[in-house]
Amino acid sequence: MNSDDMSLERTIMKYVYWVILALLALMSLAAGGAKLAMMQQEVTFFAEAGLDAKWLYPLGTVQVIGALLAIYPRSRALGAVVMALGFFVSSVVILMTGNIGFALISLIPVILSGFVARYASRAST
Repeated sequence: MNSDDMSLERTIMKYVYWVILALLALMSLAAGGAKLAMMQQEVTFFAEAGLDAKWLYPLGTVQVIGALLAIYPRSRALGAVVMALGFFVSSVVILMTGNIGFALISLIPVILSGFVARYASRAST
């Protein structure tokens, strides 16, 4: 592989990274905002999992904070880890409702958040 190919590969990976980061941050912000707003769908979802609606506030807060931290380069890796935590907890809640397939699919943002955290930590060193 010559240097031009490596440069093109780095450029493509950089764009992939930014798209994934933007989508994850938007997903985390939207999901957290819906929980903090106590949207009926979220309240019902938590009730189906056997959880009280009061748990929407801490999870929503974690999801919003993760998205906000991920925006800034200095806290991006931490933000990605916090987003991964929020996505993971959401996946567990989905699993508690008995929807195993959707719970497994919901782990994709956890994995992608790990990719963002790793890439962000490498970029800052």
